[in-house]
Amino acid sequence: MDNICIVLVEPQGPINVGSVCRCMMNFGCSTLRLVNPCPDYRSLDARRMALKAESILTHAPVFQTLKQALADCHLAFGTTRRFGKYREDFLNPEQAAGHALSQSPGSRVAFVFGREDRGLHTSELDLCQFFITIPTHSAYPSMNLSHAVSLLLYELRKGAKDGARICNEAPVTAQAADVENMFQHMRRTLLEAEYLDPQNPDHVLRTFRRLFGRNGLNDREVRVLQGLWSRIDWIEGERKRLSGRK
Repeated sequence: MDNICIVLVEPQGPINVGSVCRCMMNFGCSTLRLVNPCPDYRSLDARRMALKAESILTHAPVFQTLKQALADCHLAFGTTRRFGKYREDFLNPEQAAGHALSQSPGSRVAFVFGREDRGLHTSELDLCQFFITIPTHSAYPSMNLSHAVSLLLYELRKGAKDGARICNEAPVTAQAADVENMFQHMRRTLLEAEYLDPQNPDHVLRTFRRLFGRNGLNDREVRVLQGLWSRIDWIEGERKRLSGRK
């Protein structure tokens, strides 16, 4: 579990942050990352809830955006209880744990949890390769933040003890920062080539995110795709030059 990290996006209450630290220590996970947390996330209330896990709270780095928090990660799972457009192909906690544990130990895997009241935005889920939903009762589907984290960590701990890590020799996928740079290059290129709708370019781009996310891109594949977009950039520039367009 050393390669697993928990990412909390804009947690709103110090008690919840402290409770997450405590459950992380319960299941042997020590890496917490916080994105724009509440100002008092290290308050006495948080430290009281963390108890002996206060060191996790003390050493948790803070980031301004989820993109920054995931920059050096190779795989990210976003949690959500909302279904609909751009939110499909969900994993349950057990499936997600099995997939995470099948990664190479050299791959840094993030489990991302959103705001207590609103969860993760669609743009934040775009940065995750897989979505997780917990099958709660429809009459009251929203879970406490620390309870949701505990459930995911339980499945990871159970899977690790049961020997679920079966692909230790699997290649390490590319880091999120490199993949995101590739997607942004792709977005600019396909807009210039008039392939994407300029009013809603992310509609089609999200399909590519899901496609590449399911398979996982390694460093070489990211470079090949970057080369493809650069070649299209050159061809599109020549086409415009020859047609007299700027």
